[in-house]
Parts: sequence; structure tokens; C-alpha cells
Amino acid sequence: MCGERGPASIVLTCTYSSSTPLTPEGPLSRLALIKAVLGPILRLMFRPRVEGAENIPGTGPVIMAGNHLTFIDSMIMPLVCPRPVYFIGKDEYVTGKGLKGRLMAWFFTGSGMIPVDRDGGHGGVAALMTGRRVLEEGKLFGIYPEGTRSPDGRLYRGRTGIARLTLMTGAPVVPFAMIGTDKLQPGGKGLPRPGRVTVRFGEPMEFSRYEGMDRDRYVLRAVTDSVMTEVMQLSGQEYVDMYATKAKAA
Repeated sequence: MCGERGPASIVLTCTYSSSTPLTPEGPLSRLALIKAVLGPILRLMFRPRVEGAENIPGTGPVIMAGNHLTFIDSMIMPLVCPRPVYFIGKDEYVTGKGLKGRLMAWFFTGSGMIPVDRDGGHGGVAALMTGRRVLEEGKLFGIYPEGTRSPDGRLYRGRTGIARLTLMTGAPVVPFAMIGTDKLQPGGKGLPRPGRVTVRFGEPMEFSRYEGMDRDRYVLRAVTDSVMTEVMQLSGQEYVDMYATKAKAA
């Protein structure tokens, strides 16, 4: 377990700790089975077209940063990414009841999701430190810099946690774009309908020139905006210079 208080008194608790094994013996030992069992079904439903997968380094820590349109984004990414990718998700995805709840828990924990208890608030330092631990073990860590799903299909301002993570660890950032998933599951609710989606990976971005400046808010904003610019170019989305959470609350 890990829990820390951020500068805005935000508390986040997650189930991952430094003792949690990120090895084939851990939850991702199920990933091959998930791909074998559900992969053909999801590929038939969504017919994913993958572009730029060769841009993902074959070894070492990598931050995967992209847009977030709907719920099925987190189902498609583990199936098309050539390496296992860990990402943080709501603990509701693994605490559901009944057959549906158990299947969701099996899928998401097996595909690399680290459940987060958000009862104490949204976001926070604990999520950042979880990502850092994953990267220090040479793994891929996936993050949606917008912090939540887009409310209207546009791309919103990124939060600077992505910048802190790359500057603290030195891991390169590979931007990616999910295209068309919102058309198959509008609003992120209900069963998705069949259709075609595209997952586009950009070239790795590195920010070693800013080493040691992970507390400079101007540098953090500049790095974050650079990543979001790449995501925008990959996705073709209209950019909105405000946080998605604020747009949802309006």
C-alpha cells in the first residue's frame, strides 16, 4: 500500500508498493492468456490499426502518454502495445460484484492496471511515486495527462505529473493517440459497438536538458505542453487550454 499527501492536501492510496513484483510471476503473467482469449474478440470488434509501434523502445523504462476518450481505451492499449504497460486505474474496476465484476478485475489486473483508491481525493503524489517505482524497474508506465476522459472529444490541458515523472526518472516519453474509440462508446458508458479504431504512437521524447529542474513550475508546464502538442498532432483533436475536470464541472 502507499499513501501520501500532495501539496494541495490530496490523498491517494494505491495497492502497489516497492515489494510488489513486476515480473512474469506477477499479475502480468495473465497478459498472454488475456491476449489469447480476448484478443481475437476485441480485434474483431474494434479492428485496431496500429501505427508507429516501432517507436516504443524495446527495453528500459518508458512513459506512455496519450489522450483519453472513453473507457475502452484502457482495454485496447494492453492488446496493441508490444510490451506490457502498467497504468493507474480506478479501484472500482477491480472491486465490482458478481460475474461482471470478477471478469473486469481479472482483465484489468492481468493487463497491468494498478488499482487506486480515490476516496481521499483525485490524483496526488502517491500516483506519481507509483509511476516512478514502475519506471525504476525498467517497465512501461502509461498515463493520461488530461487526468480524466475528455468530456467532448477535444484534447484538454495536461497536468504536470507527466513532466515530474520524466524529469525525476530520465525515462523517455512516447506520446500516443487513441482515435475513434469515442465513436464506438459515446460518453464512455454502455456496451461499445463494433467499428475501427486507430492507435498511433509518436517518436520518443527526452528532456535530459531539464535534469534537476523537476520543481520548476515553468519547466514542468513547458515539458507537459510539449507532450500534449505531440499528442494533439497524433490525434488531430482540437486543443482546449483548460483542464478537463473544470470543463466537466462547468
